[in-house]
Amino acid sequence: MRTLLVADLHLSSDTPEINQGFYRYLEHTAPGADALYILGDLFDAWIGDDLLDATQHPLSGVAQEVIQRLNNLSSDGTAVYLMHGNRDFLLGERFVNACQALLLSDIEQVEIQGLPVLLLHGDSLCTQDKAYMAFREQSRNPEWQAQMLALPLEQRLELAKSLRMQSGEANANKAEAIMDVTPQEVISLMERFGVTTMIHGHTHRPKVHSLTVEEVPATRYVLGDWDAQHGWDILIEHSEHTVPELRQFSLTELPDA
Repeated sequence: MRTLLVADLHLSSDTPEINQGFYRYLEHTAPGADALYILGDLFDAWIGDDLLDATQHPLSGVAQEVIQRLNNLSSDGTAVYLMHGNRDFLLGERFVNACQALLLSDIEQVEIQGLPVLLLHGDSLCTQDKAYMAFREQSRNPEWQAQMLALPLEQRLELAKSLRMQSGEANANKAEAIMDVTPQEVISLMERFGVTTMIHGHTHRPKVHSLTVEEVPATRYVLGDWDAQHGWDILIEHSEHTVPELRQFSLTELPDA
């Protein structure tokens, strides 16, 4: 019995190595797992599910490939869970349903192989980045999202491109600490949910962090982002003492389980 978690693949028409590596992961590593959790930023940008109809757009083809493989995985008995990231928060019911997946809330408390775990993308933990937190609040507003989705597809594509450029320029001028999680926010959230295990992505700083929550030892697992050579996942296998395992692997030599 095993469960897999990934995040921050940032798939696009410009990432063929990552795309193919993820397809192989879904066909080689994921089959037979009880569940696969994708904790946000599956795509580098998602501007609405109607992109699936824009067959002339390269990302539409990538999305259709992802749908086919996630659908196959789900049909074979692996539960597929998706979570919004800061790049693909407009993923909607049409895409999720086509994958035969379930969409998680921004913060989700689950039990994985008997282990209580708090799951999130991770961007909501970066509270020192005031500019981003303001954008995050705006972009999660249903009215704002409805206004964006009402724009013509090409206009949304250009807007997404512009936002990515602005984000890159802004991040280049931010202190490293501002772009990482706020430690007290992590502890407060774990205290609120009463858990000692947290898993997230977003920061692209893969690591296993030991901390203390209400005088009890706790652990925060940070998933890494995929690149042209390597992928990251977390494997949780059922045992008497279930402990998540953070793994980096070559996209040409995928783990069997």
